[in-house]
Amino acid sequence: MTVTGEDGAAAERERAVENALGKLDLDAKTRLLAGQDMWTLPALPQIGLGSLVMSDGPIGVRGKRWTAGDPSAALPSPTALAASWDPELARRAGRLLAQEAHRKGVHVLLAPTVNLHRSPLGGRHFEAYSEDPYLTGVIGTGYVRGVQDGGVGVTVKHFVGNDAETARFTVDNRIAPRPLRELYLAPFEAIVTGARPWGVMAAYNAVNGTTMTEHGPLVNGVLRGEWGFDGVVVSDWLAARDTAGALLGGLDIAMPGPFTVYGPALAAAVREGAVEEAAVDAAARRVLRLAARAGLLEGAPPAVPAADRPAPVDGDALAREVARRGFVLVRNDVRGGAPVLPLAPNPRDGGIALIGAAARDPRILGGGSAQVFPDHVVAPLDGLRAALHAGVALTHSVGADPTEELPVAGAGFALTAVARDEQGRELGTEELPNGQLQWLGELPEGVAYDALHTVETRGWFTPRVSGAHRFGTRGTGGFTLTVAGQVLFDGLELTEHEDPFEAFLGTPAERGTVELTAGERVEVSLVHAVPKGVELPIVAVGFALLHGEPARDPEELLAEAVEAARAAHTAVVVVATTERVESEGFDRRDLRLPGRQDELVARVAAVNPRTVVVVNSGSPVELPWRDEVAAVLLAWFPGQEAGSALADVLLGAEEPGGRLPTTWPVRLADAPVSRVTPTDGVLPYEEGVFIGYRAWDRQAVAPAYPFGHGLGYTEWEYEALVVSAGEGASSLATVEVRVRNAGARAGREVVQLYLAPEEGSPGGAAGEVERPARWLAGFAAVAAGAGEAVTVTVEVPRRAAEVWDEAASAWRLVPGTYVLVAGRSLTDSRLTAALPVPSS
Repeated sequence: MTVTGEDGAAAERERAVENALGKLDLDAKTRLLAGQDMWTLPALPQIGLGSLVMSDGPIGVRGKRWTAGDPSAALPSPTALAASWDPELARRAGRLLAQEAHRKGVHVLLAPTVNLHRSPLGGRHFEAYSEDPYLTGVIGTGYVRGVQDGGVGVTVKHFVGNDAETARFTVDNRIAPRPLRELYLAPFEAIVTGARPWGVMAAYNAVNGTTMTEHGPLVNGVLRGEWGFDGVVVSDWLAARDTAGALLGGLDIAMPGPFTVYGPALAAAVREGAVEEAAVDAAARRVLRLAARAGLLEGAPPAVPAADRPAPVDGDALAREVARRGFVLVRNDVRGGAPVLPLAPNPRDGGIALIGAAARDPRILGGGSAQVFPDHVVAPLDGLRAALHAGVALTHSVGADPTEELPVAGAGFALTAVARDEQGRELGTEELPNGQLQWLGELPEGVAYDALHTVETRGWFTPRVSGAHRFGTRGTGGFTLTVAGQVLFDGLELTEHEDPFEAFLGTPAERGTVELTAGERVEVSLVHAVPKGVELPIVAVGFALLHGEPARDPEELLAEAVEAARAAHTAVVVVATTERVESEGFDRRDLRLPGRQDELVARVAAVNPRTVVVVNSGSPVELPWRDEVAAVLLAWFPGQEAGSALADVLLGAEEPGGRLPTTWPVRLADAPVSRVTPTDGVLPYEEGVFIGYRAWDRQAVAPAYPFGHGLGYTEWEYEALVVSAGEGASSLATVEVRVRNAGARAGREVVQLYLAPEEGSPGGAAGEVERPARWLAGFAAVAAGAGEAVTVTVEVPRRAAEVWDEAASAWRLVPGTYVLVAGRSLTDSRLTAALPVPSS
């Protein structure tokens, strides 16, 4: 019997599942466990089973293929969503994604990512929520509930320990039982027990010597046994390596297909006696249950009938709301008797100088699996122009180019991909959203991979500026690049990389320049000879046309920006990372902003005391000028409505609602945990339970901005803290906090509760078991009008006072006296109360 909480419908689904399973022979059951292509499982008409479709997330729904003809809503990055500290907002985001999934024919979303920010060098941290397991679990639970409210499944990923990208396919992460339980497994446990997800994704890496696609103790023992998970476990793409090991280790689905360790290989293993058919039946049962929940199995009522799905969500409006609710204002100095932000709607004496390449071309999302193509992007320049009064002067200058390599061709290009056979006959075409082509697992209609010989990206380019435009290629194989009738490259490019996805995408290479005139369009063509004779696990074609505007003297760019700032009332500088800094497949080498952006900010701040810096990055970067500027606003990767949300916040129509979900260091050298590179294939998590703020509390150096920090546009007073006994076995305490909006405008506050063992208590930080000085135990957001007082109630879970007892292999309550702290951040404590915890 399913344990989802449904009664009659759940029982009916289970009967349909058992009936269908009984009609399948061994070969059909093993086919059901293997991807038939990049994104789908096979249909089995003999039992009334449709083909189940999966798709990448987590900020949008890509669909089976990336195509400009079927764009996707692009929400802000998961770090931005977590910065809202609002699980209900996460739930609404999930409902939008379910709506998008139905539009694209997708049944399972490959999200959310709930790995932790163990080190700030993690290259994919924009796709994860936080350094804190409790915050991650709460936000992830809201997200999963939202997606599944809409009748679409999730695969919570990457189970477990995929906290960095370096050697992710082969690394063996050595994690002791206590940090494994208290930190890295904790978000998965919270989501499995609190949201009942339909799926979990097994990671590439190994944990303590066993690859996660074969890790029976964690998958069968913990996930299914202890937590009662009844959904499917799917491999990360290409992660499954051994047929018997994967099945016995609890893996249900091996993706992608058609060449996997399941299917015919699994049927053969059963016939050879390597595994029991009963294990195949168990996996097939779970896959059929997933299909039944998604409405793909005849005779089984879907988990959420179409009539019960949430009301449609306005994607643009929600993307804009999530962005501004996630913006974190970390600095807001007083200038002229008032804080610099929000800006006056009619700035006097020169208006606004908007500076930075990302002000015109923002980084709205992270690279890799998180990438989708929205139908529009509102840049900061566009958003401010639309919001400012007509008479306000707004200038833009680049100042410093952050790109150290040519980016994918974007603005000004209208491109189409044309597939041809060896005789030059056209097989099929597809409109492209930019210069990047990625066909993974499925090719355009009419295109067969065996017949495919070349793919041409062709079309028109209308430059925004005159001069020597730079062009290049990225990919592996033969290329012929022609721009305005000039052949810039005709040759072969070979790329090697330890990460197969990075090797497939190739390394950017500049091929030449062409003198072009602004507004005069020219023809462009990049012909790619598809490499054949290379053994690939999936059908795949990928390459990119690159473009950079005419290179200008860096000193000239800086001087131009400085003069614009000098003449303006306020300077707003947008600094950013690039796809070669934060993306899937590699970790960061440092935390510096690329190019000369730090110098740009320092020089602008030297001439304009009202300098506001907007940081367009997915995770922490060093801000050496942070004390020299008037305001710093962290915008993360803010999604398709970036510019509109930024205008809302800068001009005061809305508050910046975010609080930091991860600690921002002054410099990388200060970070307590920075090792992400294994030695001889092994990466020891030597820091134990001390990551993030737990580790910062153990060292003398302070971060630039602590966990939980964030400013609004009003002031808050904390008036009362009342602690009472919790209700139920899982509750440690019920806490009421009364706060008052002491400012002149309405606002939103995030009340944060931290638990600290009292010094000298048996449960103290230096007591019988080493523990952090304090940790997040609960939080709640509250809104109030000017002068209004409100009371918020927060349940503190029993788990907040428990540790994992390695000797007993069980959770153990640590008794003693604790201090419960209510405040605005980890370091901004406002009220305290004693919380005695008895031994039982």
